[in-house]
Amino acid sequence: MHRPLVADLATFGLDPSWSDTIDVPSHDGTTHRWHFLDRPGTQKDAPVVLCLHGNPTWSFLWSRLLNELNSDFRIIAPDHLSMGLSERVPTRTYRDRLADLNDLVNALNITAPIWIVAQDWGGAIGMGYAVAHPDRVAGMVLSNTGIAIPQNRRAPLLIRLAAVTGIHRLVTKDSSLFVRGTPLLPGRGISHLQRTALAFPYRHRRRRNGVADFVADAPLTTRHSSADDIADVAEKLSTLTIPVRLVWGSRDPVFNDDFAHDLMNRFQNVALHRVADSGHLTVLETSIAPFVEAAIKESREGMPQQQFSHEKNDGATLWSQIDHWVSTNDIAITDAAQDIFVTRPEFAALVATYAEALHHRGIRLGDRIAVLVPPSIDLIAVVYACWRIGAVAVVADRGLGLRGLRSAIRASRVSHVIGPVKAVLAARLLRWAPDASTIRLSVLAGSPVVSRLEFVSAPEPSADDLAAVLFTSGATGPAKGVRYTHRQLYAQRDALQETYKINQTDSFVAAFAPFALYGPALGIATGLADMDVTSPGTLTAVALDDACRRVGATMVFASPAALANVVKTASTEVPHLRTVRLVMSAGAPVPIQTLQEVSLLCPKAELHTPYGMTEVLPVADVSLSDLIRIGSGHGVCVGKPVSGCNVLIDPNTSELLVSAPWMSVGYDSLWLMEHDARPVLDANGQRATWHRTGDVGHIDSEGNVWIEGRLVHMIRTSRGPVAPVPLEIAIEALPNVVRAAAVGVGPVDVQQIVVVVETTKNTEGPTDIELTHAVRTTLAPLTIASVWATKKLPVDIRHNSKIDRTAVSQRMSQILSGRQK
Repeated sequence: MHRPLVADLATFGLDPSWSDTIDVPSHDGTTHRWHFLDRPGTQKDAPVVLCLHGNPTWSFLWSRLLNELNSDFRIIAPDHLSMGLSERVPTRTYRDRLADLNDLVNALNITAPIWIVAQDWGGAIGMGYAVAHPDRVAGMVLSNTGIAIPQNRRAPLLIRLAAVTGIHRLVTKDSSLFVRGTPLLPGRGISHLQRTALAFPYRHRRRRNGVADFVADAPLTTRHSSADDIADVAEKLSTLTIPVRLVWGSRDPVFNDDFAHDLMNRFQNVALHRVADSGHLTVLETSIAPFVEAAIKESREGMPQQQFSHEKNDGATLWSQIDHWVSTNDIAITDAAQDIFVTRPEFAALVATYAEALHHRGIRLGDRIAVLVPPSIDLIAVVYACWRIGAVAVVADRGLGLRGLRSAIRASRVSHVIGPVKAVLAARLLRWAPDASTIRLSVLAGSPVVSRLEFVSAPEPSADDLAAVLFTSGATGPAKGVRYTHRQLYAQRDALQETYKINQTDSFVAAFAPFALYGPALGIATGLADMDVTSPGTLTAVALDDACRRVGATMVFASPAALANVVKTASTEVPHLRTVRLVMSAGAPVPIQTLQEVSLLCPKAELHTPYGMTEVLPVADVSLSDLIRIGSGHGVCVGKPVSGCNVLIDPNTSELLVSAPWMSVGYDSLWLMEHDARPVLDANGQRATWHRTGDVGHIDSEGNVWIEGRLVHMIRTSRGPVAPVPLEIAIEALPNVVRAAAVGVGPVDVQQIVVVVETTKNTEGPTDIELTHAVRTTLAPLTIASVWATKKLPVDIRHNSKIDRTAVSQRMSQILSGRQK
């Protein structure tokens, strides 16, 4: 190797010893010199990872993977002929590229199973090689690539522009525009050094022939010389049984989400992980080593993939209660904000009418529908109509905020959007779902009336068909879509009914919009309170009492922030709260004081705090009386697991793992997250799938579950990990402290503990000497680096309760380092 090249590779972060060349006898009767990066592996029986770059990159594209992948694996990253540092040869077609790769694999004498990791044109080549040599390829990880133009789509605009006669050579060969522009495609961005490295082999015009040839070989019409070969590979992909994992930068303007979903429909064993803020060069912008390692591990260990069966439903459907309602004119749902209500026959007709209208518009089993209807009677009716015809209701409530709502809808790949005029216009104009059809709620409501669900012409879905994608609150990162089948949602309904002894005489007020969806499934009347759903803390005592009056409520569900404001605003008589038998509050820890104050407003009510998450709900439950009896402890007591739910504590991390019949299928388009969150474990003599909750805690001698914080919020001090919640509970007991957050600041493994508090003094900045001393004394022997006051701690939008400790930590890091005042 030339000494300047050695220096360049080292500068680019590559080990020069990985660089090698080989003279390969070619299928065309000549010999060609290939350049490749070859990082040895330490395990002889491990598969070889073969990385195939696209256009206009080279083997440097895999620099992060070369540096970050487990050392067990040998990685080979060749430069295609006429690309990177390989020999410049005459024009190659797609068929030539497949034969070239086979020549190289044979010359390198690779005998171990091959895992192909590929991007862009490398993906098309890798897929072609896998089809031709299925015995050699153990699996594939593909990123931002394609094998065909998705249905009803044209070729990517940038490819079409680059291929236009007259500017093709100017863009790709005569200038460096294509080479230098590709790294700038939307994404989280790459460094100047990485951009320099990517352009390194293509600094001179004579070195860019391969770049131009690759663009010219893209078949934009069926008459193209490579069109038949690529179409043949595309058709045969369905014969592959190997695992295929897609790691997709969703901001790629070239190979966008349409290409990912086209591939999802072509392979037998395939899963997608969508990287929301990454682009065309995702494999360089983010670390894909965890994806590759997990894919290989899953394949070698035979980790089961959850599959939907297609058994006929056994009659236990979410909408089964609705047609039973038509014999009485009792109230089904009231909406205090609009001052309206519907009777049970009216609600049954509304759901049936919407279901039939959606079916006649061509919506079929499995179609995804973004339901952008504000919390209302119509929202509940539309969701049940979707369920009845087998459509998948994508429910991303307004509590996610505008940005979160947009991200959720885009990630869900909906084919239809339903909502009022403003919502569907926003979805179209702001490109939330640019390719989806829009259905205005007013048009749906104007459809011919169908009186009962039994008269809907659409066939019913099966119990294991997908029913809904529900989104998490986004309190500890971007909101994640969670997939539920009809069977799981019905099991959830049963769990709630059994846990809270709900019967046909009950009725309830849901001061949290998604929870209102359970009403019809439980067969009970439901009331919606007059409040701002994007700010639960706006619920007043008068509004809650009025909602209870309208529906004759025996039960109330509200977030901690909502209940806190109810207590705060209870200056007048609230007679209808006095007859409620059950008050439930969840979404964040509920202070006992708040529960006790609510009990004064609802003297006949049992106060309960269910514990769970969007992925599994309910997990555990505890009453106020039990909380008082149990007393204080290390963290927040959430009670005993509900019947049918199992809870384990990971002995290594103290993380809670749960399993239940109503546990969701998993995450939507987040394959790696689902893989990591859903271990298959042996427990109690049975092998079952569990869900990692992300919460840390313990189980006491009575079987009560205690939560001590989130795993991602653990403070990694030099003396070991410290959970934040016990610290915050202790601080909040101090005079004048309203709310507290304990966070870590500094290097990951040697963080300092910083405490940030809201106080009755409503100040900003370092706390006074007295409070600082009180905090440090309370938390002794822990060392507290700083105590700071803030007027308002950041909380999630949905519940107004969960403290965003990551944001607090970032802000305090800036303040204490002098970067922010």
